[in-house]
Amino acid sequence: MTKKTSRVQPADAPVQGAPRRRLRVTALAAVFSLFALYVAWHEAHGPTARHNDELPITQARADDASQSADTAANAAATPTAVAGSELVKRGEYLARAGDCVACHTADKTRPFAGGLPINTPFGTIVTPNITPDPDTGIGKWSDADFLRAMHEGIGKSGERLYPAFPYAEYTKVTDQDVLAIRAYLNTLTPIHYAPPSNTLKFPFNLRWLMVFWNLFNFDEGRFVPDPKQSAEWNRGAYLVVGLAHCEECHTPRNFMQGLKTSSRFSGAVQAGWHAYNITPDKNSGVGNWSDDELAAYLSTGVSTGVSTGAAPGRANAAGPMAEVVTDSTQYLTHEDVGSIVTYLRSVPPINGGESRPRDQWGNPAVDDVTAMRGTTINSVNGAQLFIANCATCHNWTGQGVGASAAGAYPSLIHNSAVGASDANNLAMVILHGVSRTTKQADVLMPAFGTQLTDDQVAAITNYVTKQFGNPQSTVTVDQVAKLRAQQ
Repeated sequence: MTKKTSRVQPADAPVQGAPRRRLRVTALAAVFSLFALYVAWHEAHGPTARHNDELPITQARADDASQSADTAANAAATPTAVAGSELVKRGEYLARAGDCVACHTADKTRPFAGGLPINTPFGTIVTPNITPDPDTGIGKWSDADFLRAMHEGIGKSGERLYPAFPYAEYTKVTDQDVLAIRAYLNTLTPIHYAPPSNTLKFPFNLRWLMVFWNLFNFDEGRFVPDPKQSAEWNRGAYLVVGLAHCEECHTPRNFMQGLKTSSRFSGAVQAGWHAYNITPDKNSGVGNWSDDELAAYLSTGVSTGVSTGAAPGRANAAGPMAEVVTDSTQYLTHEDVGSIVTYLRSVPPINGGESRPRDQWGNPAVDDVTAMRGTTINSVNGAQLFIANCATCHNWTGQGVGASAAGAYPSLIHNSAVGASDANNLAMVILHGVSRTTKQADVLMPAFGTQLTDDQVAAITNYVTKQFGNPQSTVTVDQVAKLRAQQ
């Protein structure tokens, strides 16, 4: 049996382990410092933190002008039920500003129950049910679940949401406004309806891949008012880049289908419809529109150009924009509409190459009707088809009927859809018609897609652009066929 021995150092001998112990202590101190910094950061920026930019900011929220300062002061002293009703009322206003009903309603008898198919280059995404139904809707979602979906694009079960849901913009909405929307949705009638599943191609059906999409296309964080700008500008920015998510349609997309931030608001094509350039450029955008005309368009879907002395025409909302006006912007207060206009005036103008504004093209037809009298037409003729199908409402001269009245049949001359550099929207209007209901008028143009063939639609479109609009804008029969197939 051996005995272990140890060598005892003299008391005054140098301790060989001291440098190593000092190194360990230094390392532990560095790790602790980093951990403390992380805790401090998490407290300031974590999901439960309350940022300064999440505090009530009247200069940057979609304020309901009907709620006066007196009403707000009284709300603090009212019973909980009354305060709750005010929250729901505000949530309804904000849900309209965000146009939630547009994407989450496929069947108007089931509002907010989802089921709307959205076509993307990667497949079809079907919108979910957001009624308070506990089984098929969001009835079991907590407020924290709802906030996380709106701000981070993460669902109740931790699943990554697809950016067809515009969380990239909703992340800018304050906690208070998100919870007001949630309070409103809780009051809806629960609808037990499970929408169909998404049909996305591999690998885009793997939700975890959204981590990489977010890395390049998503910056989480609430809107921070710019102290150098006016309260009106800040409120407009909060709406345009946040709750109203205008860029989702009016900004082109990159190869990942994220927004191309270098071309903000310069226009893009969505489901066959061209969402036009809304920058202040005088030719390609809306730089030649007055503030009143932009406000009128958002509130009514019509801008006639009369206030600037231009000939009646200018713009009439159709397609998805008609739905935006019908479901959303017509309900915004005068102050909020004005704020949107103020902000849009401040974005950098982008020229798309147009030689003149879209609404500055065209002349009335003079002798097209008389020229065809007694003439045998054996082929598809745009002028003949226009007179047979369109002239009753728009006049054979193209000047419309009713001038600038709310329910007028619009002029095709100086009309932004007819003078655009591409004829998509004009062909889509002929194919699918127009339906726009506002406080001023119920506008309905019938769809001719079931009555006219693709070559007939192309012939009418090309006649109208040549005679009343931009003669360089044409459409082929094959293009019409593709537009016809668009949802």
